[in-house]
Formats: sequence, C-alpha cells, structure tokens
Amino acid sequence: MNLLSLYEQGGWLMHPILLCSVIAVMVVIERALVLRKAKVDTGQFMLKLRSVVQKGGVTAGLNFCSKMDAPIANILKKGLSKYSDGHERVREAIENAGKEEVFHLETRLGVLASVAGIAPLLGFLGTVTGMIGAFRVVEQLGGNVNPSNLAGGIWEALLTTAFGLFVGIPALGFYNYFITKVGRFVFELESASEEFLELVRAGKLETSHPSEAGQPSEVAESDEFFAKKS
Repeated sequence: MNLLSLYEQGGWLMHPILLCSVIAVMVVIERALVLRKAKVDTGQFMLKLRSVVQKGGVTAGLNFCSKMDAPIANILKKGLSKYSDGHERVREAIENAGKEEVFHLETRLGVLASVAGIAPLLGFLGTVTGMIGAFRVVEQLGGNVNPSNLAGGIWEALLTTAFGLFVGIPALGFYNYFITKVGRFVFELESASEEFLELVRAGKLETSHPSEAGQPSEVAESDEFFAKKS
C-alpha cells in the first residue's frame, strides 16, 4: 500500500492536513533564505564601518551600509542618516529601524507555529469522526460485530492522526529553530547598535574629510570587504 492510497483512505480531513504541510514547507524555505541572507559577522562589520566613516565621513559610511542588504547595515544606515541631528535622534532612528528589522525577521513564524498546532488537531478530529463512524456500524449491526468489522474503520481513522503528527512535529521543530536563530540575531543587532551609539556619544565618528586621492583607496577597501562576504 503506497502513500497515495493511504492518503485517499484517510478521508476529507487529509486535504487540509496536506494544505498545512505545503504552507509549512513554503514558510520554512522562505525563512531559511531570509535568515541566511541576514547572517553577517557584526564584529567585522563594525570595525570596517568605523574605519570607513573615520576616513571618508558619514557619506562614505552610508554608501558602505547601502552596499549590504542585511539588518545590521539597514539599522546603522538609518542612524548615520541622522548623525548631524545629534545623539538622541540617532538613537531614535536606530530603535525604529531595529523594530522594523526584527519584525521582518519574525514574519511568518506565527504561521509556522499555527501549522504545528493545527495539523495534529485536524488529525485528531479525523480520528474522532472515524471512531464515530465505527461505532455507528456497531449500532447498525445491533452489537453483533467481530473485530474485523471495526478494524478497517479504526485504522483508517487513525491515518489522519498519523499524518497530522507527521506535519506538526517537523513544523514545531523548525519554528523553535527559527525562533532561536532570530533571538541570536536580535542580540547581535542590539550589541552592534549599542556599540555604534557609544561611538556617536564619544564623538569617535568625527571625520577628517579625506583628499580626493584618499577616496579611491577607501572605495577599494570597501569593495574588497564585500567581495570577501560574497
């Protein structure tokens, strides 16, 4: 007996369970790609950003952050854009950008958690309805039944529970994995943001504008950094 025949014998509740599995797979793939793209060595990034700003000014820092599509770069780019407005405006910009980036990192994780809860419940519902049907057979036969009269209906009813758990358990595992990854990202973002604010507060991002001869060298160093990342 193959998987398709088991699916067909599970009843109509197998269809929403299948839909849950498709949604879970799509969310897992999409979140894995997003979190992989967001992964950056924040320590190296901060060292390079500090060097770029001190040599080329805030504009060079903005250009440097614009070259990387990562949460830490997006957050600090917002902070650098408010650098001339003072420390408090920089903090506000970073906090708002940080909330936005965390929201993007956590997007659709709630869907994955819902699938992890709904799929097993749909399976249990299928089992309950199947058992109801089996006992109706007992009633119709006036209690004169043997195990073979019930066995088929019972094992078919249990199929939905098996498929529901088969979908729900991996979904729950991936949900916990992604939550852990997002928590680690948030910690790194907060640490890097605090380091950046300390530099702003201490005035260590003040620049001595370079000569035109110095600018190509800085651009080359920046391009080399991103070449290594790619």
